[in-house]
Amino acid sequence: MQETQKKQVLLVGNPNVGKSTVFNALCNKKQKTGNYAGVTVASHSGFYNYENEEVEVVDLPGSYSLYPSSEDEAIFSKFLIDNQKDYAGVVYILEALSLKRGLLLFQQIQDLKVPMILVVNQIDQAERRGIAIDIQKFSEALGITIIQTNAKEQIGINEIKEAILNNNFVTSEKQSFETPSEHKDFIQKLKSHKEFETEYKAWLSLSLGTDLSKIDSIIEQMNEPDSKSLVPKRLQVQETVRRYQKADKILANVITKKPQFKELLTEKLDKILVHKFWGYVVFLAILLIIFQSVFFLAEYPMNWIDDLFAWLGAFSSEHLPEGPLNSLVSNGIIPGIGGIVIFAPQIGILLYFLYLLEDSGYMARVVFLMDRLLRPFGLNGKSIVPLVSGTACAIPAVISTRNIENLKERLLTILVTPFMTCSARLPVYSIIIGLIISDKTILGIKYKALVLMGMYLLGFFVALFSAAVLNKFIKNKGKTYLVMDLPTYKKPLFAYDFKMVLGKVWDFISGAGKIIFIVSIIIWVLSYFGPKQQPNEFVATDVHLDHSYLAKMGKGIEPVIAPLGYDWKMGVGILTSFVAREVFVGTMSTLYSLEDDAPEVKVIDKMRRDVKPNGEKVFSFATGVSVLLFYAFAMQCISTLAVVYRETKSWKWTGFQVAMMTGLAYFVSMIAYQILK
Repeated sequence: MQETQKKQVLLVGNPNVGKSTVFNALCNKKQKTGNYAGVTVASHSGFYNYENEEVEVVDLPGSYSLYPSSEDEAIFSKFLIDNQKDYAGVVYILEALSLKRGLLLFQQIQDLKVPMILVVNQIDQAERRGIAIDIQKFSEALGITIIQTNAKEQIGINEIKEAILNNNFVTSEKQSFETPSEHKDFIQKLKSHKEFETEYKAWLSLSLGTDLSKIDSIIEQMNEPDSKSLVPKRLQVQETVRRYQKADKILANVITKKPQFKELLTEKLDKILVHKFWGYVVFLAILLIIFQSVFFLAEYPMNWIDDLFAWLGAFSSEHLPEGPLNSLVSNGIIPGIGGIVIFAPQIGILLYFLYLLEDSGYMARVVFLMDRLLRPFGLNGKSIVPLVSGTACAIPAVISTRNIENLKERLLTILVTPFMTCSARLPVYSIIIGLIISDKTILGIKYKALVLMGMYLLGFFVALFSAAVLNKFIKNKGKTYLVMDLPTYKKPLFAYDFKMVLGKVWDFISGAGKIIFIVSIIIWVLSYFGPKQQPNEFVATDVHLDHSYLAKMGKGIEPVIAPLGYDWKMGVGILTSFVAREVFVGTMSTLYSLEDDAPEVKVIDKMRRDVKPNGEKVFSFATGVSVLLFYAFAMQCISTLAVVYRETKSWKWTGFQVAMMTGLAYFVSMIAYQILK
């Protein structure tokens, strides 16, 4: 039996050229693709087997050159240069609509003598715009064989696998970048002194500034009269200009455009979608449609799930033997897990719309549009990527701030991103809105959809306000400007995005389900047992919920939460939700199932009819608003805290974030309740 061969290749290219789509097609993985820069902010790896060869594909962050301006580009440059002996070669992705931009990095890697396979992706998009590319001439000019692909349609993927199998990686024999004459002697001496293999590696070392502190003796030997000529940034600009000039000459003989080509849909749409007024109107309208769909489309599957778990609770209560096990399963575990699973349709619908917007190219317009809005608050347009990503989950959103070059803007974005309404908040919002907001509509739009949209906008504007305040205290080191290409609009991969959503929803259910399972058991134990009233006796079993250890603990914190309008059960829910926000709903489902012996009654109905000892409704309008505001502002996610610390490497900023958000949540919720009660 033939032994399986192993090989590692790197997937490299500019942001937004379809790298992640090629990666997914090669490895059959479900890495998220998005039609805007900054989706891949750390290297991802996957494997595939082809003709008895196992290939590891490392998808590096998108970069425009070897000179990093942000952390994700630094990850790219370091991996590419430092690990050159570890990988067989680079699969370089060029987008047909941005050949000139992509050739800068391609030529730099060529001059490092890295073996490469060149892939030109999305040829179909160029043809639609009347752009014809002579692949034969292009291949001859670059000295490399070109594979044409349309990764979204799986066209050309097998050709890439064949090229990797046959080791069709090409190492350029000549250097495309000619060292400027004024630096030629110095670069040659540096090459000899540092024993660089090529002249370009010496140039790169100098222009990156990595070895300047170690070559003072060479500078002295040369008696360099103008030290300013050795400023790394100036050398980088010099190289970039020359490489683009060479790219222009190559492409002049390769690209032809059809005359009088009609204005495309992209240009027509952009007149509205990036308009300084109508752009924001359209964005808000899209958000409103999404939130209307979250309630309207999810209504039936949510009812089915609710009925299913009610039936499971009743079935287990009837068929399991009487005793602790029956109570644990029927009144603890099933209601707790059901309280989370019921919100899966809403989360799925929200994520699906977001994926479609990213895939289509619209999110790139949102980044461009928001740059004007975010600048006065100390942020830039790239901050909108983590802010919007935060509506799914704050953890990858915080990581995606690596795409922001300016350290101050990155820190500000990290600190305020958790204010964005993530999918973990959605179950809390949904159940509270369902309790306190009627089913009425205005102009066909549900009040509930308007309130949900209001909560998302509240999170966004509080994030901006917080950034503006923090901007006054955090010192800045230089200005940044948003420079980006707006990609063409593309047909979203509806089926692929749906598969992605199913995976994300399952991750949510399984992740939250594990926590809820453990929390449900803990809550059941604390609620099933209680202190006996008789002397010399410590534990009583199957006590009334109000006489349990759980109630005793909950009532112990009641004085702290009473000003917010919460009873002890809500206090327990808030404490458990510090693990993850969605645990609040599972905890409430478990508590109300333990208190009520009618498993067929929906949890939300039990919550709606619950009253305090004075006859006041537990979930009044004032209390509901207080809960919504508390969860809008509170920092209740241990995983997010861990990621914030990892990205900032500072307990000071992590602790400040927790104190700021929790303090704000408590104060605002208390004021709201006291005014509305």
